[in-house]
Amino acid sequence: MIQQARNVLMELDDQNRSVRFLIHDRDTKFPRAFDAIFAGERISVIRTPFQAPTANAHLERWIGTIRRECLDRILIFGRRQLAYVLRVHVRHYNRHRPHRALSLRPPDAHDIPARQGDLTRIPTAIKRRGLLGGLLHEYRAAA
Repeated sequence: MIQQARNVLMELDDQNRSVRFLIHDRDTKFPRAFDAIFAGERISVIRTPFQAPTANAHLERWIGTIRRECLDRILIFGRRQLAYVLRVHVRHYNRHRPHRALSLRPPDAHDIPARQGDLTRIPTAIKRRGLLGGLLHEYRAAA
């Protein structure tokens, strides 16, 4: 696990991404040295409380979503394929999939105006693009 922590930090550094918090449970596979590696990079390590299965509910919900919508419907043959499938699904989830709590907008849709009852801006021609062999579909206005 300590080597995995180092690998994660190197990958984050390669991508020029910064992390402020790391949340994990109190499993024995996370030793104090694991937490110390992240603390050395000024990342606050937060351990979930004892016997509190809903303490990390947001992550549990996301894992359930990705399993139901994607992983339960695809036969994965290796780590490389799994990484590709997860990368495609996460991009789709954050940039194209509508979310009810966001007025049917995706979380990263900065260029899509929120619908406020204006139906005159709905395009008449729509193009569909299939991802992951047709498991996911993305729609956009035809040019």
